[in-house]
Amino acid sequence: MKATADKLAGAAALLLPDGDLDVVCYGCTSASLVIGEERVKRELSKGAPDAHATTLITSVVNALRILKARRIVVATPYLDEINALEDHYLKEQGFDVLAIQGLNIEKDADMVRVTPDYIKVFAKSLDVPDAEAIFISCGALRSLDIVEALEQETGKPVVCSNQAMIWETLRLAGVNDKIDGYGQLFRL
Repeated sequence: MKATADKLAGAAALLLPDGDLDVVCYGCTSASLVIGEERVKRELSKGAPDAHATTLITSVVNALRILKARRIVVATPYLDEINALEDHYLKEQGFDVLAIQGLNIEKDADMVRVTPDYIKVFAKSLDVPDAEAIFISCGALRSLDIVEALEQETGKPVVCSNQAMIWETLRLAGVNDKIDGYGQLFRL
């Protein structure tokens, strides 16, 4: 992952070389954990020094906190070793992870093939009565489209990586609009 981390600054510098960025976000939940959240932010800040740097996992933690959800269940496409890292990280951030389960998919190309309907069924299967929220981890999963329906079915807030990223980057850029159709998070 060192090679990946070393390339982040250069990539951030190329995003809008002649303009100003308000926010720059690294769009991979699991890689943010493996590389290290603070290291990712440092590298992004080197390439885009005037932008607020964030990561998907940072956005997720902020989203869960704003929803006041401490007891969570987590659905992922990841292998068990990545789930263990995510479980440890979330617990370090003060969350009580009641369940975490992955689909044991190795490649992003396969993760994007998981249908939204399957994601909804899978995430719902992990829900337990004590959970205050459901977190669907991974920017490659097409989970944004099922957030609202899953919230209606479970009566609980649902956070997915891309939803959290969009919400946080908008807020960091000064856009505080409420948006319907993508979960409770966007209506706060």
